[in-house]
Amino acid sequence: MAIHVNKIKKLIKSLDIDAILIKSKTTKKYLNTLTGGGVHILITKDQSYMILDGRYVKEANDIEKDFEIIENTPAQSKREHFDIINDILKKYHYSRLGIEASAYSITDYEKLKQYNFQVSLIGNEINKLRIIKDEFEINILKEACKITDSIFNEVIKHIKAGITEREINAWLHYYSLKAGATKLSFDPIISSGPRTALPHGRPTDRKIKAHEPIMIDFGIEYKNYQSDMTRMVFIGRPNEEILNIYNIVKDAQQTGISVIKSNIQAKEVDATVRHVICNAGYGHYFNHGLGHGIGIGDGVEYPFLNQTSSTILQNNMIMSCEPGIYVPNIGGVRIEDDVLVSNGIGVPLNKTTKEMIILEE
Repeated sequence: MAIHVNKIKKLIKSLDIDAILIKSKTTKKYLNTLTGGGVHILITKDQSYMILDGRYVKEANDIEKDFEIIENTPAQSKREHFDIINDILKKYHYSRLGIEASAYSITDYEKLKQYNFQVSLIGNEINKLRIIKDEFEINILKEACKITDSIFNEVIKHIKAGITEREINAWLHYYSLKAGATKLSFDPIISSGPRTALPHGRPTDRKIKAHEPIMIDFGIEYKNYQSDMTRMVFIGRPNEEILNIYNIVKDAQQTGISVIKSNIQAKEVDATVRHVICNAGYGHYFNHGLGHGIGIGDGVEYPFLNQTSSTILQNNMIMSCEPGIYVPNIGGVRIEDDVLVSNGIGVPLNKTTKEMIILEE
């Protein structure tokens, strides 16, 4: 059953066009419909259509109740999907079509311009539709974060001196799929020792050593929605500099959560957190934005928490809060939660402790 179609129709009205043509997997997920490459979704002011080839017909007929399904297999019909779309627009005297700018190629755009209707490129307008989550989405994301917490708790049972970063990565994949995730949200960031100074350090064959930082940043895709969490793990107590950095980052992260509220500009949240880290003398080593939107996640997800974002935070927005300090040749620390704005305040959805996790040597 499709969802969020009415949001697309409201967008059509606000843009003063007649229809939007959708191809991206992200938007199809948002609509909770088939995501195959041979599926085009056409939503007009009045109707919703799914134009697809023969590979998808049975599945579409079994599960789709909110779209008129139109089969077109170009190899057999000798007609492109665009021809079918042209027929629909012509039938209802529509003349203004919007298309997802990031999903269609320049070749597609040039083909569409040959028909007798005006083509408009739709950019972030669709992405911004997703910024306010409804109850359905919030409940899924709460569940995804709960599962993420449980996966992390299983994985750290395997962490000991001598295990490699790649082995930790393997355990993450194993427990994620076992827990019901479709896949990982992104390639996990798993690093150790001095490599934790790389904000996006991917796992290597490096073996974990005692007393050094281990960064684990991962998330799962669950019912189309994606979580994102970062925690630090230590085998034995770290050295004093890393311990100090950890406490600064924890303070900054908790400050960020306390500042996330409705009616505050996103850049104000970033600035407040950045001030904590700068005052501690590590401002130069916090070299990314504070956070990003959490949701479908395959493409751009709003809001962004950074130094330039003028977005006004509102209830039912969900975003990461992930300050970090990364000192070359020493190591880095990042702590991250997914945060829901609920009843005007920021509520972390991840429940994994942010106290220092020190495993036995």
